[in-house]
Amino acid sequence: MPKNQIGKLFIVATPIGNLGDITLRAIETLKNADTIICEELRQGSLLLKRLGIEGKELLPANEHTERTCASEIILRLARGQNLALVSDCGTPVFSDPGHHTIEQVIAAGFEVIPVPGPSSLMAALSVLEFEPRQFIYAGYLPRRPEERQSSLAQLKSLQMTVIIMDTPYRLGSILADMAKVFGKNQPITLAADLTKPSEKIYRGSVAKVQELTAGKKAEFILIVHPPASSRVRLRK
Repeated sequence: MPKNQIGKLFIVATPIGNLGDITLRAIETLKNADTIICEELRQGSLLLKRLGIEGKELLPANEHTERTCASEIILRLARGQNLALVSDCGTPVFSDPGHHTIEQVIAAGFEVIPVPGPSSLMAALSVLEFEPRQFIYAGYLPRRPEERQSSLAQLKSLQMTVIIMDTPYRLGSILADMAKVFGKNQPITLAADLTKPSEKIYRGSVAKVQELTAGKKAEFILIVHPPASSRVRLRK
């Protein structure tokens, strides 16, 4: 590797709904980056416009283009450019593109630097009424109901806090499958549209949350509470 390779890749967290959540360091990183890698050009352009950042080249790297543009990213780093990677919202890579890019950049010997900030995952965990010392991030569940129910059954057997996220239009079906697998009385917390004006935290049984959210579509984090006995054991 030539000695003049000093480019760095910054993984920058951006707001999940409220622009006021952007960090000073994130703004400075985006201003100083030579190129900004974004999930979608429209969303990337809108973010920069709202932050008053102009004249930045945007490089799309989403589920369709990430593997083909990884070599271009490495070439830019090799020329000494600093690049910032953002997703449409929140902390990149969690259920968003970016894993392949980071893998290739690290393999090529370049530094990858996190710029922490907004995260729907951590925001939802921070408002729980119990301490989730151990949890599993299940992310997106399978689309087919039978496969989804099978995954839920496996998660239930772990007897720990489970975190699920999915697309807004699957909220109702996921709650329905959860009622079948975990039971209607299973305690859950549903964080919907976090940081947006429509933000709402639903707490209670699966049946209660189903009733309160009937027909609702929202960006959400669903947290399945562990058995009370497990919570006591974890606190010892």
